[in-house]
Amino acid sequence: MALEDRNATESCSPGSGRLSDVAGLVHRHDHDRFQTALFAPAERREALFALYAFNYEIARVRETVSEPVLGQIRLQWWRESIAAAFEGGQVRHHIVVEPLTAAIRAHGLTRAHFDRLIDARVGDLEETSLDRLDALEGYAEATSARLVYLALESLGVRDPAAERAGFHTGIAYALAGLLRAMPYRACIGRAPVPAEIAAAASRHLASARALRGSIARSALPALLPAIIAERSLARLKRAGYDPFHPALAVPDQMQSWRLAIASLRNRF
Repeated sequence: MALEDRNATESCSPGSGRLSDVAGLVHRHDHDRFQTALFAPAERREALFALYAFNYEIARVRETVSEPVLGQIRLQWWRESIAAAFEGGQVRHHIVVEPLTAAIRAHGLTRAHFDRLIDARVGDLEETSLDRLDALEGYAEATSARLVYLALESLGVRDPAAERAGFHTGIAYALAGLLRAMPYRACIGRAPVPAEIAAAASRHLASARALRGSIARSALPALLPAIIAERSLARLKRAGYDPFHPALAVPDQMQSWRLAIASLRNRF
């Protein structure tokens, strides 16, 4: 049995013999974060899956609506669902809303992070310009880093050093992901040159890793995206910083093992 298959089996709902619905959604649509969540304690994984599923749902709004106003309505639906979770309101019957509400209430997650995530996706609908590096980094903080903050909270980690590492890890992972997506996303065609973005991502990785000695091991599953970002950047460098190079379209077949080794070494 492959490493990922074995870990995925262990993450099944008790007695179900299969992944929970929300875990299955993340497995299909956000495979990177699915793999990192498998290294969390079993009792914390569903909260991570709920967070990552929520992120997927709001991130895809722009691509699933025909006009911005429809996207705004959809994001407002999510905003109301989050408000109900924090204010003790009625929980909507939805594959993601129910486990997300459970995670929010069980782990005391921070509402401001959810608000910022949704606000950033409203910006997606408005096609906010990302033609400067500082704009890209700001967007990465509002999306990817905020998700890392929430993942840390779901793991029971609440300290300034971990949050700072989450800030840098989230931005590095988002910038590396942007580079991977360039061949498929015409809307980022005016972004800074790939080498500039890669250099910024590498700086954020270095800043995150400088904090390793002061961060609890329990934070590791939230910070493992740094391993994926590092590998993406290394592959891009070998391709001459050409995001359209055919070699970059081939998935990293060793990714789950790289994550496992990093986990064993308590590294991100």
